[in-house]
Amino acid sequence: QVQLVESGGGLVQAGGSLRLSCSASGRTFNNYLMGWFRQAPGMDREFVATIRWNFGIAYADSVKGRFTIDRENWANTVYLHMNSRRAEETAVYYCAAHLGDGYLEGPGEYQCWGQGTPVTVSS
Repeated sequence: QVQLVESGGGLVQAGGSLRLSCSASGRTFNNYLMGWFRQAPGMDREFVATIRWNFGIAYADSVKGRFTIDRENWANTVYLHMNSRRAEETAVYYCAAHLGDGYLEGPGEYQCWGQGTPVTVSS
């Protein structure tokens, strides 16, 4: 497994921008499919975006055009750039890793998870 630590969460106004980071350690990073998920209060964990080792990307329809996922393999880091619109996007955001590839969107497909970083979107 790979150890994942998220950072960069906090308070952002609707229409503002925020960048989340996920730092990986413990195993080879380039072999992992990386994903971002979020879980709002009282809701199920929701897929946000995923990025392959060769930088192939897939987004949830709810965030496409507003969020951007990126990775820097040399730094063992994955980013999520957020352009927030709604207070309903307030959630704990998690990064996750799957040993393999294939644009996976189900939380159960990922073996390794970070502890999450809270994001609060205010009106």
